[in-house]
Amino acid sequence: MKLELVLIPSVSHGHLPPLVEFSKLLVDGHDQLSVTVIIIPPRQELRTPTLSSYISSLSTTPRDRLRFIVLSDADRSNSPNTEPDFHSYSESYKPAVKATVAKLNDPARSDLSKLVGFVVDMFCTQMIDVANEFDVPSYLFYPSSAAFLGLQVHVQYLCDVENYDVVSELKDSDTELEVPFLTRFLPAKCVPSVIVNKEWLPVVLSHARRFQETKGVLIDTFAELEPQAVKFISGGNSPLPTVYAVGPVGLGSVDDNQTEVLMWLDDQPYRSVVFLCFGSMGGFREDQAKEIAIALERSGYRFVWCLRRAAETGPPKEFTNLEEVLPEGFLERTAEIGKVIGWAPQRAVLASPAVGGFVSHCGWNSILESVWFGVPVATWPLYAEQQLNAFEMVQEMGIAVEIRNHFQGEYMAAAETRMELVTAEEIERGIRWLMQQDSDVRDRVRKMSEMSHMAVIDGGSSHDALVKFIQDVTGN
Repeated sequence: MKLELVLIPSVSHGHLPPLVEFSKLLVDGHDQLSVTVIIIPPRQELRTPTLSSYISSLSTTPRDRLRFIVLSDADRSNSPNTEPDFHSYSESYKPAVKATVAKLNDPARSDLSKLVGFVVDMFCTQMIDVANEFDVPSYLFYPSSAAFLGLQVHVQYLCDVENYDVVSELKDSDTELEVPFLTRFLPAKCVPSVIVNKEWLPVVLSHARRFQETKGVLIDTFAELEPQAVKFISGGNSPLPTVYAVGPVGLGSVDDNQTEVLMWLDDQPYRSVVFLCFGSMGGFREDQAKEIAIALERSGYRFVWCLRRAAETGPPKEFTNLEEVLPEGFLERTAEIGKVIGWAPQRAVLASPAVGGFVSHCGWNSILESVWFGVPVATWPLYAEQQLNAFEMVQEMGIAVEIRNHFQGEYMAAAETRMELVTAEEIERGIRWLMQQDSDVRDRVRKMSEMSHMAVIDGGSSHDALVKFIQDVTGN
């Protein structure tokens, strides 16, 4: 009898693609295993044409033993005309997920498979309840760093056991924390904004408690990249179950559609271009955009700059008239050496030999891609866990330089947050440091890139972890 594994992603740019790529590895890794990915519609505030197009492409691309079932707004248990808050959104889809799995598990089906478990995204832990109803184990898919997972469970312990008031103790503090998942003290200013935000902290804690109910945690990292953090979350003092470090997931192929920016990069000298891109939710106000432009022009480097306007909620928007936003004459003066665009195929850009440095918001997928392609990073975190990622890249891994490690962007910011301005001088200094051709940082990135490729091939640490997970889940 064939075996069936159900995967439930969180639908955002940073979460859905890694889990989709992981599902492909599963069916390739066991010829009796079938995978069904049940896709919950993204919240209204996260819906973009790019994400919608990606979801549509999944259901129209057939693959043996891998299927995608896309739920709709009408499948919610409450009225689709009202938008529940973040805490209850996944909860509202539990009945629909249960009904979908019940159909897969119907004894009357001619192609009946044995249900062996659920794999749920870090933001879909409510679906552990559905797995329990079918009396199968659940596993967690964690598309972020081992360090952030370590911080989540560490903070949950501090709050629940030691009654530590995280927000009041750490917000706007100069304290340095001794934490078991890093070899260095963690400055409070680099604790992720979601931890010190009184609105988001209960969400972080709730999910961290539920992580411990799963049978295993699949994390998109590799042991050589985060040795201290992987050791902590896998060790005897960690409350987590078995940890499988299986990353980087799905970076072996690059979309080679020749967009204008890729064709332009083909004509640029080796490692001469700095790439600035800040993720699906990263944008800036006009005053900050001008500071970046001044820095780029002063530095003299060729550049590709993904620039969008910040929004307090939802994805950033396109600037309607860049000439009114950027310094007068900037676009004309830099026309031969730079491209200012709204969106770029990030992985393909990083794969270009012309790209020599990456100014990034430090989302985890972006970090893994920069490592895979051997491109050093200048850190400029904006939201979520990115402050910790930035600190880890600079201080623990030594594969990045710092523009800022503790910036707070518009998205997910607390209402009382005063927006900072990073000056052109800071940005220019970071870009010049980033683009040094003979730096220790560039050499360490090159070596880590080689390790990332070794990790996913037969005998590598991540490949072995993937094999171990498949053996465990199919042997339930």
